[in-house]
Amino acid sequence: MDNFLLQLLLFCTAAIIAVPLARKCGLSSVLGYLLIGIVIGPFGLSLIGDVESVMHFTEFGVVMMLFLIGLELKPSLLWRMRTPILGMGGVQVVGTALVICLIGWFFIPWQKSLALGLTVSLSSTAIVLQTMREKGTMETSPGRAVFSILLFQDLAVIPILGILPLLALSPVPGGSGGEVPLLDISTLPTLWRVVATLGAIGSIFVIGKYLARPIFRTIAATRVREIFIAVALAMVVGISLLMTVVGLSPALGAFLAGLVLADNEYRYELESDIDPFKGLLLGVFFISVGASLDFLFIRHHLLLIAGLVVGLLLIKGLILYGIGFLFHTPGEGRSYLAAALCQGGEFAFVLFEFSRSNGVLTDKIITPCISAVTISMFLSPLFFILQERLTGRSGNEEQQREADAIKEKGAKVILSGFGKVGADVGRFLLSTGIRPVIVDPDAGNVATLRRFGFEVYYGDVGRLELLEAAGAAEAELLVVTDRDTEKAKALITLAREHFPQLKIAASAADRSAAYDLMDIGVSTLRRETFGGAIELGREVLVRLGFRRYDAYCLARLFRHQDEAFLPKLYHAHRRQSAAEYQLLYRRHNSRMAALLQASGENNVGLSEKAWAAPHGEE
Repeated sequence: MDNFLLQLLLFCTAAIIAVPLARKCGLSSVLGYLLIGIVIGPFGLSLIGDVESVMHFTEFGVVMMLFLIGLELKPSLLWRMRTPILGMGGVQVVGTALVICLIGWFFIPWQKSLALGLTVSLSSTAIVLQTMREKGTMETSPGRAVFSILLFQDLAVIPILGILPLLALSPVPGGSGGEVPLLDISTLPTLWRVVATLGAIGSIFVIGKYLARPIFRTIAATRVREIFIAVALAMVVGISLLMTVVGLSPALGAFLAGLVLADNEYRYELESDIDPFKGLLLGVFFISVGASLDFLFIRHHLLLIAGLVVGLLLIKGLILYGIGFLFHTPGEGRSYLAAALCQGGEFAFVLFEFSRSNGVLTDKIITPCISAVTISMFLSPLFFILQERLTGRSGNEEQQREADAIKEKGAKVILSGFGKVGADVGRFLLSTGIRPVIVDPDAGNVATLRRFGFEVYYGDVGRLELLEAAGAAEAELLVVTDRDTEKAKALITLAREHFPQLKIAASAADRSAAYDLMDIGVSTLRRETFGGAIELGREVLVRLGFRRYDAYCLARLFRHQDEAFLPKLYHAHRRQSAAEYQLLYRRHNSRMAALLQASGENNVGLSEKAWAAPHGEE
């Protein structure tokens, strides 16, 4: 116990020293972790003894990260991303494996070179995603391309685990695939092994789809946050254990669980509870990667290791640059792909061990390759910096800072976002004597608005503590004007969970965004472009000779009719019947035209119709 506490203190102290120093020098926190790992490792101050056991434990941080990635995705989003995932990801993994296999065939049998190519084709999900989040490039076009390739790589681990034993030239007697399962199912007949594996995967879907919601609802009703955190951690640990039992990757099970829970109303709370543990474990994992560098071996085989590192970086970098060209990625995006993904990945350690235990690769091959992969991971954050310097672009130009302390209390309205729509809504409310609490996540925008005399607070009300500080417990209405539909949905869901008395009004960027908000029950919403289009159309009528009053009434009648019919179009859209939706849309437009033309020609009761348009009239 004393040794464990000493090691825990050592890692925490190392993290405390490494990250601030790295950020002060303009480096990523990942590079700081790697450097401090070298300092305290066996070839530095020798403060860490058993690096391998530490790394094995902290790989659970990668499992947690994949669970959180799954939470952020939905099957519908995966389907929309199928081209970059299967296209870019598939070409990268297969292309890298084949090129390395062909080169390696000159030195070792093709089975071993193919196993080596499959193993090093994977990149470091942990390092790349952590660095992209810090630099704020996750939502950029190159960032989404990188994420798609990483997602395919993580999914590809499973078929690779199935392929590697088939490449064994001399299988190890009694060798097991990877980790030793707690319950050894390898002795079962093949059919029963398949049934057990499919049953384990199926149980994840059943638990996530049907049991998780009532369980979380019951736990949430206790209002004991520690229990909710314990349940979230138990779920991730339990799923990882289940995957280990059937001989599959715990990371895949965690990803599938997150994917199933993506539609769960407690997904945002799960994310906020697990994220700190993931960050801590990943930090220790990076420290152990730095500590695992065997400098004595590297010194004795310097040319070999240098050649492997340069070869790996060049081959993957050129293939990734070519993929960017093939999929019409802009020039800067291609260099970003190459810089982000040219390194080896943490799954290489797992696959190398798996290859050794199954007699696919020998220690003579594995030892220098592990050193090369580790060095490439160490260099990865430097390639991000180099790419920024060469292109003159920084992933995140905006300086991050803490959210403002909200002083205003007792406001009836909370306004999220003071951008194009939010600014007009806020000015209108202020002009009528209503003072909303205005919170905006763009620090530059906040600074500009304050120069114009607006009281705007910097922060993201999508965080529960800031929503509470804004007075959500006492407020009557939350106005959401965020153009990012996913962020808007997350905020609305969070507000409804914790502040059920809050009424919700929202702005949608377009009709599709309106449908997405209607999915979660938002009824008070306005389309951002719709009002401006109606106003412009009204002015067109005036320019064509209509009386201004008649043009105003026709515009208002059109607005009422279109908004009244929107729910019917929504239900047809969600039934995913394109023919029905198109027929309904055409019929609505025809009846709208007939109604407005008749009203304009007769000019009878036009003003009454405009102010009380018959909802639902077809």
